[in-house]
Amino acid sequence: MRAHYFQHDPAEGLGSIEPWLQANGYQLTCTRFFAAEELPNPQDIDLLVIMGGPMSVNDEANHPWLVREKQFVRTAIKSGKSVLGICLGAQMIACELGARVFPNREKEIGWHSVHGLTPADDSTFSLPPSQTMFHWHGETFELPRGATRLARSEACENQAFQLGRRVIGLQFHPEMTPGLAAAIVAACSDELVPAKYVQTAEEILSASQEQYQAMHEVMDSALAYLHQHNT
Repeated sequence: MRAHYFQHDPAEGLGSIEPWLQANGYQLTCTRFFAAEELPNPQDIDLLVIMGGPMSVNDEANHPWLVREKQFVRTAIKSGKSVLGICLGAQMIACELGARVFPNREKEIGWHSVHGLTPADDSTFSLPPSQTMFHWHGETFELPRGATRLARSEACENQAFQLGRRVIGLQFHPEMTPGLAAAIVAACSDELVPAKYVQTAEEILSASQEQYQAMHEVMDSALAYLHQHNT
């Protein structure tokens, strides 16, 4: 099976997603939009992973490649491919499903609790009732029509959603590793303006290995869910 991922910024790589895909037999390919790389044929992939980035899905004037990316995401979803979106990736999925993406009432940066909602049935991916997750976002999205909301946080009502059994969007970053966190803090330190849900660099980088491990288990569960329904 082939997993292809979209990377929008050098600081926002696959993190814990990569070893899981490798351990489960996926061939891994990538399009790095910041390096002007080409898109694959959507029929040649089994799983599409859309990573985060500092831009907005609404920034087509500054990032014209967003038009091509959105078209690809739309095609992948309509073709029944498994699609996982992280942060910007979740916003892009929501956008291509007809939902509005807009500034959230609060920026949410650092380690904050996400509260999983009771699924309607056992066919829905289930998040823990409460789990501390890594966040770095200033925008949010409306829940797409036909999607199930999977989680919320104090700062953001739509933290995760699912459409059917093959499309999952996560506003938070369960793939985050200490190395990626350090890279994002270094690249985006200007965003760490004191606010209710914005932590300091020191707070962000002081997370324990156990905290990362618990979060990675959630990431692994989401990947396993999509893999199960893709085979």
